[in-house]
Formats: sequence, structure tokens, C-alpha cells
Amino acid sequence: MSSLERRSLRIAAVGDLHLGRTSASVLQTLFERAAQDADLLALCGDLTDNGQPAEARHLAKELAGVKVPIVAVLGNHDYEANETAEVSRILGDAGVQVLDGTACEILGVGFAGVKGFCGGFGRRALGPWGEQAIKAFVREALDEALKLETALARIRAERRVVLMHYAPIQGTVEGEPLEIYAFLGSSRLEEPLTRYPVDAVFHGHAHHGQLEGRTRSGTPVYNVSLSLLQRCWPDRAPFRILELARDGERHESAKHG
Repeated sequence: MSSLERRSLRIAAVGDLHLGRTSASVLQTLFERAAQDADLLALCGDLTDNGQPAEARHLAKELAGVKVPIVAVLGNHDYEANETAEVSRILGDAGVQVLDGTACEILGVGFAGVKGFCGGFGRRALGPWGEQAIKAFVREALDEALKLETALARIRAERRVVLMHYAPIQGTVEGEPLEIYAFLGSSRLEEPLTRYPVDAVFHGHAHHGQLEGRTRSGTPVYNVSLSLLQRCWPDRAPFRILELARDGERHESAKHG
């Protein structure tokens, strides 16, 4: 039965591929299994290790055998070489929908994506006070949250999924050193998720965090960092499978590959 004939959509999600550090053989196996088990592949940033176009071309080659739609966001490592436009173009030419404050509809499900940013969580989040450098830092997180809200507002599909690289909640970064919590995500990314109904959020970046948590409004948030999945599921394919019903009922199931 094809994905269009079924009443559900299976999404395979993973982040922090770090192509250039992760071997091609590991990624080939991962992509082959994801294409077998899912109708769509979602990639949650740090697709390359240094943001080099050569890494993006290598990744595009590895993804060529994936015969399901692919949607992605970039991560901080993808920004390292200041070549994000070229990295996005290369991946786009390979059929990957790279989202950056934008949205798309694939197989009846709306996807919104941003990189996100850091700044911390809850009452301990950094505020825009004092030096201009601090204000600019906080502004970046606010801008990413606004981009996410704009993207969500454009979705007309009944089912909505969000991709980002940084975490929108503290729950999925717990397990990391406390000193770096503020650099792993921002509560400001959670705010748009309380204003728009969302079925699930996927992110990466927190390699030693928790597999899942929930927003204040109850939306499930899944940390799909590759190294975290490999450590937690050593005998399974390292990606998260989320199955969404197409009929609007929220009887989805989330499991590993």
C-alpha cells in the first residue's frame, strides 16, 4: 500500500549527522533503513560538520538513494563556514526541502522549520539588558521565534510538524552539563508552539540530553540527535519514527526505527 493510500504518514527523524565526522557507511545504512521504514525523512540540523559546500555535496550524494521526500533545517555547524546559501542550494538541488522560517506541505502534513537559537530556559533565560552584545544575542533568539511563528501561520494542513536544531524546552537537554544549558536552546522557541496547534516537534543539538519531553501545552518534543539515539538504542536503527494519522485524530505513535 502506498503512502497516499494509507490513512497515516510515517516520519523518520534524525539530526546531528555531522557529515565529515560521521562515516559515510553509517549514514548509508541509516538512510537505506529510513527509506524502507518511513514515508518521509526529516533532518534536524548539523547535517555537515563544518558547513563546507564539499560536505554538502557529499551528503547530497549519500541522500540520492533515498526515494522518499526529505525535509531539513540547518544547525550551527552548518553555519561555521558562512556558506549556508550554497549548502542549502546544493541540498535543494538534491531534492531536500531546506526550511528556514518557511513552511511546506508534504503528503498532506505541514512542516515548519527554523534553526532556532540559544539563550536558556524559563526564569533563567538571558534577558535583553545591558551591553549591546547581549541585546543582539537575545534578539537572535527572538528573531528565530518570530520566523517559526510566521512559518506556522502559513500552514493550512490539519497536521503540523516542526523541525528545529536547538531545543525549545529544557526537558530534552537535561543530562547535559548545567553550564551549557543556555547554549542548547531557548524557551522563546516554545512560545509559537503554544499559539498554534502542533502535532510534534523534532530537534537535535543536545547530544547527551533526553529522548523526549513536552511543551507547557502538552506538545511532544523529540530530541533526535544521532549520537543520543545510537547510545539509547544500540540495537536499533538510529532514527525516531512518528506515525501521524491523516484523518485529524491524534492517535499517532512514536517509536524508534
